Amino acid sequence: MKYKMLVTDMDYTLLNKEKKVSERNKAAVRKAIEKGVHIVVATGRIYTSARVYAKLLGVSTPIIASNGAIIREAVLNSKEDTERTIYKDNLNVEAVKEMIKLSRKYGIFCHFFTDDTIYAEKLVNVSLRYTEWNKYLGEEDQVRIKIADDIEKAIVQEKVEILKAVVVDGNSEKIQSLRNDIIETGIVSVSQSMKDNLEVMNKGVTKGNAVKMLAQMYGIGREEIIAIGDNENDISMIEYAGLGIAMGNAEESLKKVANHITGDYQEDGVAEAIERFIL
Repeated sequence: MKYKMLVTDMDYTLLNKEKKVSERNKAAVRKAIEKGVHIVVATGRIYTSARVYAKLLGVSTPIIASNGAIIREAVLNSKEDTERTIYKDNLNVEAVKEMIKLSRKYGIFCHFFTDDTIYAEKLVNVSLRYTEWNKYLGEEDQVRIKIADDIEKAIVQEKVEILKAVVVDGNSEKIQSLRNDIIETGIVSVSQSMKDNLEVMNKGVTKGNAVKMLAQMYGIGREEIIAIGDNENDISMIEYAGLGIAMGNAEESLKKVANHITGDYQEDGVAEAIERFIL
């Protein structure tokens, strides 16, 4: 089979523990592009953060961010970088209000993502982590952080377009109970990229559906797609792709639906997969 599209997750997949793209992974991606393969980055991260790594790869690539809530194409060239939005699906006001109410019920701070800004009531976990990352980035690559005492007013009254809500808590029972409550609303999609978090998007928003949209845009059949990931939020694209690949460090739930298991993220598992199935 000649594959025409490769979709890769970022954290614990393309990126190593230093949050860098290894030279082997970079080389493999560039060789795949030389063979005419479309490279797509698919992540739960906010778009601005995902774009940084597209720049590190040095390639023009569509970026699926916020678990499929936005698809934007980053075109890199020597004169000026340009971007265009291919698809965007915002959480509606009702969903935003429900997430605020339910997260407060469990005493958890909820974070809300736009394409470039995180709204939160307190600088903690997600917003704190991005604040730390910002210290190492140029101004154009930094994620904006807005802390608001009345987060509902800040988002709803200002008509902010929210792509994703995130909650983080080390108590797995609390996270599971909150997940059940969120699912019962019937108005959103829920997934996890880590065991201690929940990521909430508009109903029907998944990485898999975003990959399907791009494939249709490029005229590529699902059997011509490779998808690589490590966690629950990658399952939809692993199942959609003709060849779904789990990282060696992937969650068991993802390994069960994958067609192949590659090396882990510290062993350049993405490059290993590209070298085996594309080059």
